[in-house]
Amino acid sequence: MANFKVESEQHGELNCWRISSERAELLIAQQGAQILSYQRVGEPPLLWLSDQAIFRQGKSVRAGVPVCWPWFGNLQRNPASVQAMYQGEQAPAHGLARTRDWQLLAVEEQGADLHILFTLPEARGNLPGWPHDVELTLQVVLGDELSVALTSRNLGNSPVTISQALHSYFAVSDVRQARVEGVEGLHYIETLADWEQRQQTGALEFAGETDRIYLDTPSTLSIVDPKWARRITLTSSGSRSAVIWNPWTERAQELADMADDGWQRMLCIETANVWGDVVELEPGASWALQVRIGSAAV
Repeated sequence: MANFKVESEQHGELNCWRISSERAELLIAQQGAQILSYQRVGEPPLLWLSDQAIFRQGKSVRAGVPVCWPWFGNLQRNPASVQAMYQGEQAPAHGLARTRDWQLLAVEEQGADLHILFTLPEARGNLPGWPHDVELTLQVVLGDELSVALTSRNLGNSPVTISQALHSYFAVSDVRQARVEGVEGLHYIETLADWEQRQQTGALEFAGETDRIYLDTPSTLSIVDPKWARRITLTSSGSRSAVIWNPWTERAQELADMADDGWQRMLCIETANVWGDVVELEPGASWALQVRIGSAAV
């Protein structure tokens, strides 16, 4: 007998699945294969879902784990090799994958874990303006931790260069009391100050708008949340860069899908391949960008 449940739900214009096991629950949208929420039974959510989220076709939801692929952010801020892959006119922010419908291939138990597999058929040469043949899959594993792995395999005859990110929104009690550990001493790009390169001193604490690209990141970063007495741990592979973002007060007021005080309850740490950490896939090669998300009391 299966120890999990899969239910179809409609949220605004988006088809979604609520997938629950004895230990945790996920809400995943077909658009973008985007995890919208995740929490373990009896605990506060680990991933943040905006109170004012907009569930509209063609728009990424302000929540969970949007998939940014085959480029991250503004295409013009990417290396020339990533820009050259796109042949369209208007390049949407964060690529093409997060607003396309993915195909749910499987939900199955493997031991104590639940494995959920998606693919994006359009990545096989049919994405508008991006005519490359890549097999793109997203595997989500629901167990004691949440694991998300985005795998790209180049099925074409020419190299393909991509930047990408698992744009994770984490739930915190109050970002002004939280801190990020694991970034001590790292160099980062300060995008809010003309993209200057700087060096981090100590753990990262928050006192204003934050939008930084951390370079040569370790495999483990963590969010310490004293008020909720927990540590959220991110363990990544296939990544040497991370983006840390919080819009703070003024920027949040400009976002239609975030409450004016919503910035207090969220923090983005995006497991990424950006800046000098982009991925070049030779024909036949594959690359997996993965993050495992867990939490423990502190």
